[in-house]
Order: sequence, then C-alpha cells, then structure tokens
Amino acid sequence: MTQGYESATVVRDAEGRQYHIALKPGEVARHIILVGDPERARRVAGTFESIELERTNREYVTITGRHQGLRVSVMGTGMGAASTEIAIVELTQCVEQPVMIRCGSTGALQPGMALGDLVISQASLRLENTTRFYVDDGYPAVADPQAVMALAAAADAIGQRYHVGVTATSPSFYAGQGRAVAGFSPREPDIVERLARQGVKNLEMETSCLLTLATLRGFVAGAVCAVYATRGDDVFISPAQKDMAEKACVTTGLGALHLLDAMERARGSRPIWHPGLELAKPTR
Repeated sequence: MTQGYESATVVRDAEGRQYHIALKPGEVARHIILVGDPERARRVAGTFESIELERTNREYVTITGRHQGLRVSVMGTGMGAASTEIAIVELTQCVEQPVMIRCGSTGALQPGMALGDLVISQASLRLENTTRFYVDDGYPAVADPQAVMALAAAADAIGQRYHVGVTATSPSFYAGQGRAVAGFSPREPDIVERLARQGVKNLEMETSCLLTLATLRGFVAGAVCAVYATRGDDVFISPAQKDMAEKACVTTGLGALHLLDAMERARGSRPIWHPGLELAKPTR
C-alpha cells in the first residue's frame, strides 16, 4: 500500500473506497440512474421515500435510497464521456452486476421531433474518443434490448411522447456539435446535417461511453434523453419546458428500473426477458 491506496493502477483504499467517487461496496445500489448535472441527481433523489447515503466528491454526487421500495442510487457524473468513464468503472468496482440507466438531455436532429420529447437510444455512434482506449473504432455501442423495452414501456405508462433510434455521442458541446460561437469556428460546421442524413435521432455527450462499457463488463444499460434543443430550426427549450421535460425523463428512467427488476426475476436462466412464446407462434 502507498499512501493508503492499493496501487497506481487500482486506486482504492483498504475498505474498497474508490478514489474519484469516494464510494465503497455496500454504498451503491444495483439499480442506478446516471445524470450529468449534479443538481439533477439531487432532484431525482427528491422522489425517493428514504435516503441512506449522500456523498459528494469532486464533481460526483451520489445518493442512495429507496424509490417505491426499490433500492436505487443516482449519480451526477458531470459532463462528457471522460468523466462518465470514471464513474462507470468505479461504480462497477462497488457493485457486481449493476443496472444503469442514463437520464440526460439532448439535441434532436430529425424533423417531427419536438422540444420536451424523449429519445430512447437503441445504439450510439461513438464520436467521443474515450471508448477508443477500450475497443476498436468499429465496435458498436448498443443498448441492452431489455432496457430499450423497459424505457419505452415506462414512457408509455406516463403518456410521454418518445422516439427510438440511433444517438450520436460527441466529445464536445460546441464545435463537436457544429455550434459556431463568436471567436470559435467548428472544423465541421455541417455535422448536424451529416448526422441527420444518416438517420441519427439525437446528439449528446455520454451515451456511447455507457453502452460500450456496459457491453464490455456485461451488465444491463440503457439511455433516455429529453430534447432540450431542435437543431434543425435552432431552438432551445424554455425554463418551464425544461423542468417538465426533465421530470418526464427521470420518471421514465426510474420506471424502467422497476420494470428491469421485474424482467430479471421473470426471465430466470434465460439470457434476456422477452414477451413470451405465444407471440412467436406462426399464424395460419
């Protein structure tokens, strides 16, 4: 041990407390909501009926409690794939088989998508470079199909409009998403148009990192984002709309965790839960 930590590679103390998130095994629930904004994490925890732990270290805010009887942790990871990578790697050192849902914000790229809508990611285009240190460039960032189904069902349960499709994850909010601000010109100003032509639904900053690392580690993960900007007409959400959209996104994410818990119990030894063999019977 050097200065109380295991090594320069495994930076945890004798209790297993992780260096960046300041959490150890037992302090994190299996079912986890990931958000970028630390204040959003606190708003998510405001829906818990009880809280057993609150921990803030660096940009990471973690609260563990009970939501409608289910033990849940919510973490504010900060913005971008790099900080999300640290959160995910260290969380998986605290809980062996987590279930993670990202509840974020996003810019919509396709016609017919409105401010306040939700986008459920089937997969994500890896424009960020954090995951390139784990996998080949062509490696797909895909959501667990159970998470996609659970998020869609949870959104339907509250009557929330949503879209399902491919997300793009950028390493940047400004130039990387084609935003030209005084004094800063993007190298690829037409990136939004290029992605839209490829059928990409939305553009954000964390999803591909979560989905790639979840596949590597072998745990269930998904992502749902609220539309805060429609890039085609260059409109950003109002504060009142933003609050409503965030609430719908968080409610959908939490609802999905409950459904995923039920799916896990129902599937038994099968690799994934599915609606059942009756739907698979051929019709004559």
